[in-house]
Amino acid sequence: MTRDEAVVLWKQWNSDESLLHHALSTEAVMRHFARKYGEDAEYWGIIGLLHDIDYEKFPEEHLKHAREILASAGFDDAFIRSVESHGWGICTQVEPKLLMEKVLFAADELTGFIAACSYVRPSRSVLDLEVKSVKKKWGSAAFAAGVRRNVIEQGAQMLGVPLDELIGETILALRGVASEIGLKGNL
Repeated sequence: MTRDEAVVLWKQWNSDESLLHHALSTEAVMRHFARKYGEDAEYWGIIGLLHDIDYEKFPEEHLKHAREILASAGFDDAFIRSVESHGWGICTQVEPKLLMEKVLFAADELTGFIAACSYVRPSRSVLDLEVKSVKKKWGSAAFAAGVRRNVIEQGAQMLGVPLDELIGETILALRGVASEIGLKGNL
């Protein structure tokens, strides 16, 4: 499936603009890390784009419908398993094993946290956001309270990278799509 076809599939199941921003953010991060690790950026990107395919229609049953949706669209078991793995310990028992799955697991929650950090800046932008600004907000349980920091930390450990490095690379990835995801702000 091409990226354009994947976007059409995503839009068949989702219409919420904030969910689209999240899907595009996750896609960008997956592409960034694929290039960093010498992997297939197109494949990784489509997994990032479609990872929450069933969330809008089935938020209480997230990832319980993804397999059927993705299989019907022609995706193989390996692709579907990778999508399912981002919910490990939250809504699935599919443990991230592949490098790509570990990146998805780590980055999913982190994209939302970085977006929240960007929104509270005077610039309302990811373009001038630095790791130290994200780390300042990290310890405040009231800030972006729905973000599971422990999942992000666990993902960084799985990848064998320091949390600061994961945050920095994710910021870089999001800067590349700042306009598309609503994080260009007033810069």
